[in-house]
Amino acid sequence: MGTKVLVLDIDGTLTNSEKQITSETKRGIRDIMERGHKVILASGRPTPGMRRYEEELELKKYGGYLLSFNGGKVIECKSQQIIYQQFLPLKIIPGLYQFAKEKGCGLATYLEDRVISAFDPDPYLKWEAHINRMEIDVVTDFIEFVNFDIHKCLMTAEPEKAQIYEKKIQKTYGEYASIYRSEDFFIEIMPKGINKGGSLDKTLKAAGLNREDAICCGDGFNDISMIEYAGVGVAMGNAKEVVKNAADYITGSNDEDGIVQVIDRFVL
Repeated sequence: MGTKVLVLDIDGTLTNSEKQITSETKRGIRDIMERGHKVILASGRPTPGMRRYEEELELKKYGGYLLSFNGGKVIECKSQQIIYQQFLPLKIIPGLYQFAKEKGCGLATYLEDRVISAFDPDPYLKWEAHINRMEIDVVTDFIEFVNFDIHKCLMTAEPEKAQIYEKKIQKTYGEYASIYRSEDFFIEIMPKGINKGGSLDKTLKAAGLNREDAICCGDGFNDISMIEYAGVGVAMGNAKEVVKNAADYITGSNDEDGIVQVIDRFVL
C-alpha cells in the first residue's frame, strides 16, 4: 500500500462541537502517521489558530503540513518552511472597508498573532478570535493601517445577509479575489484563485505525493474544492447538504468520531 494522505478541515471535522480532538480521533490519526501515512490540516483559520492542533497531533514529529487561510499559506511542519503562499491585493481594501461600513458588517484581517478589526467586533468576529486564541486589535484607520502583506480579509454578517453580500462582493471584486463563505456568517476574501483544492495540489506535488492517495474530509462551503479534488472526497455527517452532494462518501459527524470511520475504511 502506498502512502495515503489524510487531509482534514478543523472546525466541524477534526474537532467536535467543543472544539476538541477526541481521544479516539487522536489515536486513529497517530496510528496512521506511525505507519508512514501523512496528515494535512486544511483550514480557513489563520496559521496561529492552527498551532494548538499541530502540537496536539505532533505534526512536526511526523512531517505533516498546515494549509491555512483556506490555502493562502502552506507550511511544512517539521522544517516550518513555507511551501506556498499568496497575498491579497491591497488596492481592494478601501472598497471592502466602505462596503462593510455601509452594510454594518464586520471586517478584519490578521497580523502575526492578532486579529485586526476595522470596527468594534461583532459576536461573529469575537468567536473567530476566541477559537483561534487570538486577541482583537481595533484600529482607528483600517485602510491606512493595513499596509502589509495579508493572506485574507474576513467579513462577518448575519447569515441571511452574508449570503446576499457574498454575491455582491463577488460581482465587484471577483476579478481580483476569490470570495466565498466558510460559515454561514463568514465571508472569506482571498487572493484570486486561492482555495483548499488548488493549494493542496501544490502541496502534494512539492511533497512527491499523489492526488489519488488523498482522502479529503470537510463539512463547509470552503471544503468543496478539496473534496472534489481528492482521490476520495468525504463529507462529515454534520456537513451542509451541498458539501454532501460533492462527496464520494459521507461519514459520521464530528461528534461521532467520523474521522475514525474514514481511517478504518480508506487508510487501514
